[in-house]
Amino acid sequence: MSHDILIVDDEVDIRDLVAGLLEDEGYETRSAGDSDSALAQIEQRRPNLVILDIWLQGSRLDGLELLDFIRRDHPDVPVIIISGHGNVETAVSAIKRGASNFIEKPFKTDHLLHLVQTATEAARLRRENEELRARYMPTDELVGASSAINSVRQVVERVAPANSRVLIAGPTGSGKEVIARQIHKLSSRANGPFVVVNAANIAPERMEIELFGIERKQVGQVQSRKIGLFEQAHGGTLFLDEVGDMPMETQSKILRVLVEQMFERVDGSRKVQVDVRVMSSTTKDLRHSIESGRFREDLYHRLNVVPIQVPPLSARRDDIPLLIDYFMERLATSGGMARREVSADVIAALQAYEWPGNVRQLRNVVERMLIMAAEDVLEQIGADMLPAEINGTSSTLVRAGQGEAIMSVPLREAREAFEKEYLQAQITRFGGNISRTASFVGMERSALHRKLKSLGLQTGERRAGEEDE
Repeated sequence: MSHDILIVDDEVDIRDLVAGLLEDEGYETRSAGDSDSALAQIEQRRPNLVILDIWLQGSRLDGLELLDFIRRDHPDVPVIIISGHGNVETAVSAIKRGASNFIEKPFKTDHLLHLVQTATEAARLRRENEELRARYMPTDELVGASSAINSVRQVVERVAPANSRVLIAGPTGSGKEVIARQIHKLSSRANGPFVVVNAANIAPERMEIELFGIERKQVGQVQSRKIGLFEQAHGGTLFLDEVGDMPMETQSKILRVLVEQMFERVDGSRKVQVDVRVMSSTTKDLRHSIESGRFREDLYHRLNVVPIQVPPLSARRDDIPLLIDYFMERLATSGGMARREVSADVIAALQAYEWPGNVRQLRNVVERMLIMAAEDVLEQIGADMLPAEINGTSSTLVRAGQGEAIMSVPLREAREAFEKEYLQAQITRFGGNISRTASFVGMERSALHRKLKSLGLQTGERRAGEEDE
């Protein structure tokens, strides 16, 4: 598809000349003779580029004022300013106010075409970069309002401005890298690189080359000097993901780097000095690894200056609706799809599920529902879009294949079994909070207590000081 270029000039001859030149090169053009016509054209369809005369005689707005409107409402649209009365001050003012470039009349055809090509290409690259960032850029937002995630957020905000090393522990998929990125974002190193080392995915024999680089060509290899990840992270943050999987020999070298902030490349003899903040994560109990001789205790104490424990998703079920909204928005934007609403029964089922894969698993479920949802964008996503392992948690009695079990018992027993499973699912959903469970199911708190006792259900309630409200 060709680029759509809007030409704004008070001289008809100039508009026709520029339009003819651009159309000969395959561009689509539109024209306007004053600011109001130009704004109307832009509102009708946003152009890929605006070529704008700076004076616009007889117009309500001059070129610079119109430029301000365009930059305010359509900051991604590049603008090339043209003028027959240009000077250095005018050009500088136009560039400072957001113009892509400035060209004087009479202009050379080749020069104008070069500026148009440069501006449209730069805009295309910016747009593609934004789309890629939306699709692939890892999030650095801590989503949720539960007490569990708020406790983590408070630690993050306190430790971020410091240069302290942080060890983030938690189950797989719980968001350890998200927390590390948030700390980096809030730190004085935010404009520096954030480099991730996944120790579990690097072969032990490659670990030192990846971390520290290699100085010269090795026999039998085509690779010459390689800059390691420590060096790439200079001025920023190095995140050692799954640090407990690092070989013991590499652990010794990392310990030395943490102490000296310098190292030698593999096969090198010169010291490389770096300024790097190191954060790390683990799903393992590193103290157990120390006892079994698989992790250095001195390195553990160096890394564990500020520990952060990330809760599993099952400990922050209140955050699930917020996480659904967040992932739905991101996934819809990155995938070019319409954002969808999910029904209340879907949210209830997701809150009752145990989430062995934690937040990462929830994101995958939301993506699956968005892709598989009905074409009608106004229709809510229902429980039929949930994976079987989640959809089956609401009640084993009503699952497919359980009809014979229902038919073989009297109504009273079937009702009691359903009540038991239903109430257990709701208690799980609300984290053992009896007051909130009672409010949702429409019972008095005392009545719910009696019902749970009669059904023999364990509530998980903390009787000595339950956080009910």
